[in-house]
Amino acid sequence: MSQAIPFLERPPALTGELAGDVGFDPLGYAQNQEVLMNMREAEIKHARLAMLAAVGWPLAELWDNRIADYFNLQPALEVGNRVPSFFNGGLGKVSPVWWGFCIGLTAAIDLYGVSRSRKLDPTYIPGDLNFDPLGLYPKQNNLEGRKRMQLAEIKHGRLGMIAITAFAVQEAVSKISIVDETPFFFFPISETLNKL
Repeated sequence: MSQAIPFLERPPALTGELAGDVGFDPLGYAQNQEVLMNMREAEIKHARLAMLAAVGWPLAELWDNRIADYFNLQPALEVGNRVPSFFNGGLGKVSPVWWGFCIGLTAAIDLYGVSRSRKLDPTYIPGDLNFDPLGLYPKQNNLEGRKRMQLAEIKHGRLGMIAITAFAVQEAVSKISIVDETPFFFFPISETLNKL
């Protein structure tokens, strides 16, 4: 039985081998092991990007105006200090050169990841880019530590995907920036209480 949905059968491809696998695939996307690995690879990529975006979104709202003033540039924030997004508009303010750089960098990272995944290395796990400059990932002999780190990454990534979606929808509906909507997360509590 599925751990996530106890009244449904666990899909056959979801063996519990991957970190964060609780048998949740109600639409039956993971038909076999190859499809499952491709889906996990995509999930890891989106999760990592979402974690960066969940941090970068409020930081942009906090620092964009100051950085733009320092470099004598036009701020990228929209009316109400909202980050440019699909819902908020303002994506046209971002330089096409920057978009090109981002797409090129993303393509290069993706091609490297695809080449690593196609080498048929039995120790390869989805999302393994062999990039750990701070040495945080446990060594090969610490399998328990590696599993724990993989589980933490996928859980934080899933939360990041939910958070960034919530940021975009919240700003589109309320027309108020995330930082202004929840100042107690981003400013000293004394400063926030004085504004009330």
